[in-house]
Amino acid sequence: MPSHRSTAPSNRPVRPKDAASVVLLRGSRLDPEVLLGRRRLNARFMPGIYVFPGGRVDHSDYRHAAAATIQENVLQKLRRQCSESRAKALIWAALRETWEESGLLIGQSGLIAPSGNSDLHAAYMKAGQVPILSGLDYIARAITPTRNPIRFDTRFFLIDGARTSGRLRHTSELEDIGWRRVSEALEAFDLMNVTRFALLEAMTLWREDVPLNPRRQVPRLSTRVNAKLITME
Repeated sequence: MPSHRSTAPSNRPVRPKDAASVVLLRGSRLDPEVLLGRRRLNARFMPGIYVFPGGRVDHSDYRHAAAATIQENVLQKLRRQCSESRAKALIWAALRETWEESGLLIGQSGLIAPSGNSDLHAAYMKAGQVPILSGLDYIARAITPTRNPIRFDTRFFLIDGARTSGRLRHTSELEDIGWRRVSEALEAFDLMNVTRFALLEAMTLWREDVPLNPRRQVPRLSTRVNAKLITME
């Protein structure tokens, strides 16, 4: 029997997928360097655009997230809008994507316990590093506009690039990856609004150089009727 279900395209927005991105800054408090790479020209999402390392959360991130030592005040801010397991998966995704797209590991010297079939675990073990994340902060959130066919709900994290190890490398995800002065990136690069938004928020916190504050509100960038909307969470 033929189906009577309509095959017409739905006008409902695509549900955004969870994603995580890391703003890595290093050097001067006034005009530090930021790690940026250019997305491939044939990428489905934001082709040819300079971005921070980052990407969508995988199911495996939930399984492996327990290996990371995360500061409670960072989890407190994330838990305002999601569960603890989701918060930890977001952070593990941030670590994984940074390593996959740049070759850099976020952590400190130590021995990580073997766990599962995670390539990231293996990388930490080989490098003699552990994902102890003192200094990683949750700083911003952005949701792709509803009109877009590919949407993400991205949490942005900030870390000092001095807390990374490994050799920077080009990958299949990010080309022309490297450290650029923030002033140069803001003036000379064609940055997306969301990247500029997260970078400016990161710079505000970087220049203040204050301890992590669990009570600090986190700005969220979204759109309403084709207008940018920033709310605090």
